Amino acid sequence: MAFPESFLQELTARSEITDVVSQYVKLTKRSGANLFGLCPFHSEKTPSFSVSPEKQIYHCFGCGKGGGVINFIMEIENLSYPDAVRFLAKRANLEIPESAPDENRHRRERMLELNRDAARFFHDCLMAPGGEIARRYVDRRKIGGAMVTRFGLGFAPDSWDSLVNAMRDRGYTNAELHDAGLARVSKKGGGIYDTFRNRLMFPVIDVRGSVIGFSGRILDEGEPKYMNSPETLVFNKSRNLFAMNLAKKSKKGYIILSEGNIDVVALHQAGFDCAVASLGTSLTPEQARLLSNYTREVVIAYDFDAAGQKASQRAIGILEQLDIRVRVLRMEGAKDPDEFIKAFGAPAFENLVMRSENHIEYLLSDAASKYDLTVDESRVAFLKDAVALIANLPGAVAREVYSMKAAEMAGVSGEAVHSEVDHLRKRKLSAEKKKLEAEVSRPVRTNQPRVRSLRYENIRSAKAEEGLIRLLFADPSLLSSDQVLDQDDFSSEVLGRCFAELTRQIRSGGTPSLPMMAELFTGDEMSLLTGIIAEPQDMANSEKALDDYIEIIKMEKLTAKRGENSAAELNELAEKLRKSKGYGRKKDGGKG
Repeated sequence: MAFPESFLQELTARSEITDVVSQYVKLTKRSGANLFGLCPFHSEKTPSFSVSPEKQIYHCFGCGKGGGVINFIMEIENLSYPDAVRFLAKRANLEIPESAPDENRHRRERMLELNRDAARFFHDCLMAPGGEIARRYVDRRKIGGAMVTRFGLGFAPDSWDSLVNAMRDRGYTNAELHDAGLARVSKKGGGIYDTFRNRLMFPVIDVRGSVIGFSGRILDEGEPKYMNSPETLVFNKSRNLFAMNLAKKSKKGYIILSEGNIDVVALHQAGFDCAVASLGTSLTPEQARLLSNYTREVVIAYDFDAAGQKASQRAIGILEQLDIRVRVLRMEGAKDPDEFIKAFGAPAFENLVMRSENHIEYLLSDAASKYDLTVDESRVAFLKDAVALIANLPGAVAREVYSMKAAEMAGVSGEAVHSEVDHLRKRKLSAEKKKLEAEVSRPVRTNQPRVRSLRYENIRSAKAEEGLIRLLFADPSLLSSDQVLDQDDFSSEVLGRCFAELTRQIRSGGTPSLPMMAELFTGDEMSLLTGIIAEPQDMANSEKALDDYIEIIKMEKLTAKRGENSAAELNELAEKLRKSKGYGRKKDGGKG
């Protein structure tokens, strides 16, 4: 049977690959972000079986097998695709949809109704006599009544099953409450109890206005400070932002990205209706893409501590890939926006926003703070860091401007710094070009898939096709809206099909997922694709790499046509290719 895509997404989300694999393989070694163990599919003494929690894939560097969680169960249990899905569904306590789209749509609608009713219950509890402890907390944080209403704040009573009982009275079942993340199953008697207790409740509302989950803030000391709804059919915290439903309507022209829900409420109350928070996680690529749908400028207002500064640097790296202008606040005298506004007022925060550094200035200042620039050796060390940062900037004008800025900070000539930047950039581009040439020119036997039926006819094109697929898995935003490549341009049939499915996933608004492709590819094909995306990918000059891969694919296809087309047709096609280099992606005239 064909399973609904949304069901498969829920299934793979609930079947975390390290949890599943660990039931069969002892993962004893960690290397970087991956876990390793002895491969269950072939005999070995040294662990070569890798599991990537980030990519949700497994790959054996010994025998070459790989795929997602569904493929693993198919292999280890010797099951067909449908039976492997049923196996995992039973493990995750998920019901197999009988009638694919209608059944799934009903479950989704029912969960959204339950979340809405739960939000009303929590809000009523805040206003009831029993909500006095939460109201005192709200008063202490100086949150006004208008903000309580605007954000639909509520209170989860400090009781075992008050929400469960209230929702049962409205006709919801235990299973529905559990699936929505609002109740947990007791280990003792098998009954269920409230997930959220004695917390100030913040409904998480998506951009369509639906309550998709909750974030609960503890009212006293304790951990965790914030508790979010678990992953459900309608909620994925890495793909949503708290208050995005409100901020998308702002006329400010920028969006403020903060850490906590209280900060967001305080900012809105102070007149900054463009504030959002990332639900207790570091900014994710999915959240960044959501931001890019509504703004071209983001102001990062994370806590002014070491963790906040580290999170700021990570967010900068993600946002700049989407061509979003990034500025960073330095809140001296306060640890977060809420504390700053209470101490200095909204006008001072407005002034802080207006004076905020763009992300290059921020990173240069951060680099300078590590050194004593009155000491020659420290100045040299700072300039080495600064040159490495500036050399990665895509625009020639930007490189010149920030070379002058770094030179001024270190007290040296701008020409010297600019010369070093140019020298390093040329070295980097040359090294990347050589790496690409080496990749597509390696001996045939080292580039060919292990399985003979998947062998490549055109090695040069196929290696570029692999590189293109790997880039798009790493950064889906590289796929332009008017991308001219299609499946027929690929020399490898399986890589062409992978590109087509990858393009479909990205353009439908989803996150590229190899595990979700298990039904579309054979086990050998999935092993090939897993090996491709398991390879590390340098994203420093990803757009240039993408253009290089596309040019190779197009030119190899052109070469293959030599026996089919006339010289005139080939010249016309070559000229069209030269004029369209960049393949529809908008170029910055200042890039060099």
